[in-house]
Parts: sequence; structure tokens; C-alpha cells
Amino acid sequence: MPIYEYRCNECGKISEFILIKTDETFIPQCKRCKSKKMSRVLSRVRVIRSEESRMENLADPSKWGSLDEKDPKSMARWMKRMGKELGEEMGEDVDQMVEEAMEEEKGSKPTAEGT
Repeated sequence: MPIYEYRCNECGKISEFILIKTDETFIPQCKRCKSKKMSRVLSRVRVIRSEESRMENLADPSKWGSLDEKDPKSMARWMKRMGKELGEEMGEDVDQMVEEAMEEEKGSKPTAEGT
């Protein structure tokens, strides 16, 4: 069963449709605003990987890039990547916590004027 994605020309939302019969004429309708002005978009390829494969990928030091445990931004990027690799979106709460931690880090560093 093919899955097709269409972007609404009115509101911009992407909607997915599973087509059981591909020989019939299909007119997509936006799931948000119900507009029929839709454009087909190229779907991303999704690959199902085992948990073992994902964990091996995370453990490979060559994939760590510029990870610096002393840099909050670097750690935040790593946390987000780890969440995606494990199939879990971190969400806005984690993003906010990371931003707050980075702000606290900036506030705790002595400046040239205050030393």
C-alpha cells in the first residue's frame, strides 16, 4: 500500500494518505483546513532499524562529531540526536530546559569587568 504526502497550498500542512486502489482517481483534501488545493511532495524514506543497530550507532565515537561535555550547546545537540536515534522526540520541555541551562551557564561565568 503506497503512502502519498501532499502539501496544502492554503495552510501549508502536509497530509499523508494511504491508497489501497492506485488505479482510481484520487483527489486529496487537507486534513486541517479541508482545502482541495494540494501539491504532491516527495516523501522521506523511512528505514526501520533494530534497537541494537541504533545503540551501536550511538556508541560509535566517529559519529560523535564535535561533542564537548563542557559545552552546553554541544551537549544539547547530542541529547537531541540521541533522542531521534532512539525514536523519541525530546519535546519542547527538554528544549526549554537546555536553553535555561545554557543561560545559567552564561550567568555563572565571570566576566572581565566583574573579576
